[in-house]
Amino acid sequence: MRKSFIVIAIALLLVGSFAICEEGVLIDFTKLSADITVNKANAKTDADGNILADENRHTVIDYGATAGATFTEDQKSLMKTSLYLGNWEVELNSSARNAVSLSNSVVKAAPVRTEKAGQNEDETVAVTVPFAGQEVMGVRIVFPETNVNSNAKVVPPFEIPAFDAMVDIDDDGNSTGKNTSGSTKTRFEDGYGVLKNVGTIKSISVTTMGMNFPHGLYVILKDTDGVTRRYFMGYLEFDGWKELVWNNPTYITDIRAREIRVFPIYPRGTPYVKFVGFQITRDAADVGGNFVGYFKDVKIIYDKALLTTERDIADEDLWGIVTDRESAKQDYEMTRFGNKEVDRYLEKAKSATETGFTSSILAEVVD
Repeated sequence: MRKSFIVIAIALLLVGSFAICEEGVLIDFTKLSADITVNKANAKTDADGNILADENRHTVIDYGATAGATFTEDQKSLMKTSLYLGNWEVELNSSARNAVSLSNSVVKAAPVRTEKAGQNEDETVAVTVPFAGQEVMGVRIVFPETNVNSNAKVVPPFEIPAFDAMVDIDDDGNSTGKNTSGSTKTRFEDGYGVLKNVGTIKSISVTTMGMNFPHGLYVILKDTDGVTRRYFMGYLEFDGWKELVWNNPTYITDIRAREIRVFPIYPRGTPYVKFVGFQITRDAADVGGNFVGYFKDVKIIYDKALLTTERDIADEDLWGIVTDRESAKQDYEMTRFGNKEVDRYLEKAKSATETGFTSSILAEVVD
């Protein structure tokens, strides 16, 4: 009996001495495929004439509300975008920026194969490969051929909102104002770019397919205080799928060795991190030209910032401090995002659509 008590006491001591971490998916790119058609008037079609989807339903954002009264309702109805992989952008640094690089550095949805050619000419055989049948993020970056250090950031079309409420989106990309999912989380949690209740980060993981490029990879995150940090994941000089891991060198596992800081429980709110993007660096001594890479997800192992406990008094229902503060942040995020997207819409509307000149010679012959 006494031996059993000693074993139990040691076990409880070990549990209390070491931090218990939690794993969360910050962003899963297989969730960002296009599944609705928002701009039906200018929608693309496949070989059979079927209309192709152009936006991701779960992450659609309508920035028409910030466009002003000079736009018609039809124009405002087109002012929608989402985290669909084809909308992501490549931002080149000054050393890598030229006309060719800017036009050819793009992000696309990359479908993973499900079959391969069989022994017979018309035969196909199913294959077992990671993420078969799903779409991952495909990135092409055109780096300069000259011996200069250069880098590129792969970023979403807008800063991912941390406080956007969960809402249903219809087939036209409009908010229904309802939440039939029953989820109490915000819209961009659960693998769409935001992770809540994050304290100290222990590790970060990126699932990526290497193509033997010697370039470096960074993950860029932003926290509750608006501080942006980048984390070096390693080099992409390998072939095939691999999980690159960054381990926090200052993380202290033993609780007894930590400096304990106590914060007021209310109204501090719930700390979070959001995904800002990837950064890919090319050294001047390494090969330039085209870079191609694929990314599946980003995961984080972290300490919880707050324990989920039931309170005797519903603090937020009584005071509403966190709600007011987060609503103000959301309004700021949406206004800044809307102004940027409206400027892009105007620039696109002014762009030339002609692919060539109307021939004066042919017109003269017809006359």
